[in-house]
Amino acid sequence: MNPMLGFAVKAARRAGDIINRAAENIEQLTVQHKTKNDLVSEVDRAAEAEIINSLKNVYPEHAFLAEESGRTGSSEFEWIIDPLDGTTNFLHGFPVYGVSIALAYKKQLQVAVVFDPCRNDLYTASRGAGAYLNEKRIRVSKRDKLIDCLIGTGFPFKANSDIETYAEMFKTVALNTAGIRRPGAAALDLANVAAGRLDGFWEIGLSPWDMAAGALLIKEAGGLVGDLEGEDQFLETGKIIAGNPKIFAQMLSTLRPHSKKLT
Repeated sequence: MNPMLGFAVKAARRAGDIINRAAENIEQLTVQHKTKNDLVSEVDRAAEAEIINSLKNVYPEHAFLAEESGRTGSSEFEWIIDPLDGTTNFLHGFPVYGVSIALAYKKQLQVAVVFDPCRNDLYTASRGAGAYLNEKRIRVSKRDKLIDCLIGTGFPFKANSDIETYAEMFKTVALNTAGIRRPGAAALDLANVAAGRLDGFWEIGLSPWDMAAGALLIKEAGGLVGDLEGEDQFLETGKIIAGNPKIFAQMLSTLRPHSKKLT
């Protein structure tokens, strides 16, 4: 295993332990609203601190971009971290949430870990070395017709978030696929695309830490990831489409008429 990936796995599992212990006493947690519908708990912060401290012990010169603490340090190596993707699910006891860690070198994704502490599922990828679920190689699905596909998404919930245009997109995709799923944790949704459980995924209004690890998983599993124009700017724009190669192209053409309306 790539040494950097190995350390990321250890950090993700340590964060998962913090999350699992806290899940036994959710009612006792301190919760704050960052913005409307955007929650943060002491568990998010504790898990993030554990990840950053674990990685800093090994790579003190690296930079970090994390959901709760923002960007720290300056380096060509940058760890992109979501310590608890799906906080709202977690706080409701809805078992769909996870830890997401990616490493970029000169803005190019190199390693990725998405850990589901509820199922003890570990998704990993290294650039050029494939994607794995619990050490078993995974690939994107082989479906080639959008009408046969199960597509993942996430609802834009923040203020001024293009909800009306998103609703149009949702309707169009619903009418042209076998179904849509919205579990509420983008990192796990993207991991499920990599594993072939979802044929594609799209969302708007995401942050880099929601997408980075999942994007590399999909690429290493043979899929494609881009923004709503099909370009590689999704980490900057927060708008993402992902899927197996044939479905990616069909999703792009299906959503393009709506994407032009987005702010």
